[in-house]
Amino acid sequence: MLARLSAFAGAKRRFRDLSEQEVLALAISSEEEDGRIYAAYAAKLRAQYPASAAVFDGMAAEEDEHRRRLIEVYRQRFGDLIVPLRREHVADFYTRRPIWLVENLGLDRIRHEAADMEREAREFYVTAAGRSRDLATRKLLGDLAAAEAGHQATANELVERHLDPVARRDEDLASRRQLILTWIQPGLSGLMDGSVSTLAPIFATAFATQTPWTTFLVGLSASVGAGISMGFTEAAHDDGRLSGRGPPWKRGLASGLMTTLGGLGHALPYLIPSFWTATTIALIVVFCELWAIAWIQNRYMETPFLRAAFQVVLGGSLVLAAGIVIGGA
Repeated sequence: MLARLSAFAGAKRRFRDLSEQEVLALAISSEEEDGRIYAAYAAKLRAQYPASAAVFDGMAAEEDEHRRRLIEVYRQRFGDLIVPLRREHVADFYTRRPIWLVENLGLDRIRHEAADMEREAREFYVTAAGRSRDLATRKLLGDLAAAEAGHQATANELVERHLDPVARRDEDLASRRQLILTWIQPGLSGLMDGSVSTLAPIFATAFATQTPWTTFLVGLSASVGAGISMGFTEAAHDDGRLSGRGPPWKRGLASGLMTTLGGLGHALPYLIPSFWTATTIALIVVFCELWAIAWIQNRYMETPFLRAAFQVVLGGSLVLAAGIVIGGA
């Protein structure tokens, strides 16, 4: 199997070894793929962000027009049969993110991806023109580089036409809301559950046994168990279609992971053999966790910081006190 993979990797061409015909064929296939990517972006955004979708529709049309012009030039120089050469056939050529991964990209990330695509395409044509010895080919590649630079100007014109400040603000607010509903809210819920609910069993075990290793094992099991429970609960109780909260697996992952991390934060110090040293560090970690929760509530949920701090610290202190009292009884 390894030998077959090595042979496949070795079959790729180096960019410096491509002929002028192959460089032009590569440009045609690249423009075609970029057009499909922009169209996929537009389809992804159309329901929630129609103004941005219109921008990417325009960019897809521009890519298709450039592909058509490239094909005309290719046919004039090399005939109707276009060499089947794509990005993945060239070892040192830039690659694109697979189209199916667009489902996992947010609005801002898609905008950055599009800007990177135009920059990489322009650099490709500039590099190709710089190494070409044929004057006609060098001029052609220089024109292509200018065309890619013009894509950015066209994109800016499309943004001004379809994405006015009001529409952009509305889309940015919608994107932020989706981030909060899909990741922040489930993650915050998990962090609160993991940080607060595990305080009682961990510190009860600590003061009952005064054995750090036993306390760590209890904390580890409580944290992992709570994480699994919270993750499945979040994913199972709402498929996100009516609520608009996003895919269940994302919310379940955020909730489960943050629940586990919240509990492990004050369980890990009990890997230290000294009971009082471990307990002191664990209490400091608890203090940091509770204030982190209050900060997240203030930052993303727009809860007044003092009120969030009072609620979280009060609740955590009560659970912590209950664990210490029960463990010391």
